[in-house]
Amino acid sequence: MSHQDQFKALVQWLQGAVTPQERFTLSYNAEASDFIRFNHAKVRQAGHVQQASVYFKLIEDGRHADLNLTLSGDRDVDRQRLGEALDQLRDTLTLLPQDPYLLLNDEAWQSSNVQDAPLPDSAHVVQQIAQLGEGLDLVGIYAAGPIYRGFASSNGALGWHQANSFNFDWSLFHDNGQAVKANYAGHQWSDEAFAQRFALAREQLEFLGHPSHTLAPGQYRAYLAPAALEEVMGMLCWGGFSAQSLADKTSPLQRLYDGQATLNPLVSLDEQVTGSLSPAFSGEGYPRSDLALVVEGHARDRLIDSRSAAEYGLTANGAGWGEYPSALSMGGGSLALDDILKALGTGLYISNLWYLNFSDRTAGRITGMTRFATFWVEDGKIKAPVSTMRFDDSIFSLLGGALEQLTTQRELILSASTYSQRQTASNLLPGALVSKLTLTL
Repeated sequence: MSHQDQFKALVQWLQGAVTPQERFTLSYNAEASDFIRFNHAKVRQAGHVQQASVYFKLIEDGRHADLNLTLSGDRDVDRQRLGEALDQLRDTLTLLPQDPYLLLNDEAWQSSNVQDAPLPDSAHVVQQIAQLGEGLDLVGIYAAGPIYRGFASSNGALGWHQANSFNFDWSLFHDNGQAVKANYAGHQWSDEAFAQRFALAREQLEFLGHPSHTLAPGQYRAYLAPAALEEVMGMLCWGGFSAQSLADKTSPLQRLYDGQATLNPLVSLDEQVTGSLSPAFSGEGYPRSDLALVVEGHARDRLIDSRSAAEYGLTANGAGWGEYPSALSMGGGSLALDDILKALGTGLYISNLWYLNFSDRTAGRITGMTRFATFWVEDGKIKAPVSTMRFDDSIFSLLGGALEQLTTQRELILSASTYSQRQTASNLLPGALVSKLTLTL
């Protein structure tokens, strides 16, 4: 029985098991994933994970309770487990008060999206990694396979989503302990594209052997590679586009949405659900469509889940819990990859950032550390690695007045999180050239 048939069978059984006064939602999560760990460019651990679970919510008279249930794949066993869960939730509902912000979607919408582009054979990927990494201290993890998501409600809503993807997250270590971190991910594997990405990492590794360049605190021109920009965007996604955060005035983009500030006209940000790994429906049962969050530096849409919609009189648009973007896409610019160092001239080439946090959340100010392959560039040529330093700067500078250009080519960065299960979140980002980045330590 396919995953979709397994899900539909449980929904059909549940439709007949609930009373006319009861309502339910059922979310389905499954994967069939290969996981391969590398050390010294050799396979050290390989395995396959196949799992499925449902998130079951029971509603009656404004009260609701929910639980997660792991599925076995055996139809009779899973029906029995679901029946026991139904009894448990019924008992729980009698103990709960009504929820004033419960806002269910009564529409009987239908959605189906199956992205089943063939994934590369794992043996072929291992061969490519071993060949390119021969003689190098390479550590990393390769994860690949289909991810399944489903949603159904007692009102007749039914959604199904399948997306095949791979994600290779790796680092190359120098003898001196420094490292270059890299990533290659997507829907379709290309030996040529992977070789190009690997060649860049290997080239940067060689520069790590040079004596380090010491910088004093101050402001420097800088190029933020897509992986570094992703860390910055990750901070903005922490409440930046959230209807809840904007309503209670805690969003780091509060000034942008209040019309008190703008970003650079080069900046356009979308929640690009179409074609992404992320399903076109939320776990709450609301269809999702593409949203224009920022258009040429100006705020437009915000992410609204059902609770924010109920509390603030808004219309829910399919945002999940926390109202984070799950398929963030940033428009590219006109800077070609081959021209990055020339355009930078003299300044910092920053491959990664880490340990980011807000130094002044409501002002959109963030701080963090440079990491892995940050280089000092003079006259368009890499001269030396730079020791780890702390930066502290405003997003309204980095993506505002200090932003000079974005790269034409964008990098798809998939979530590497495997906590409980592989995730579907993604970022499609260019690199960013800025006239100044403030280093404090």
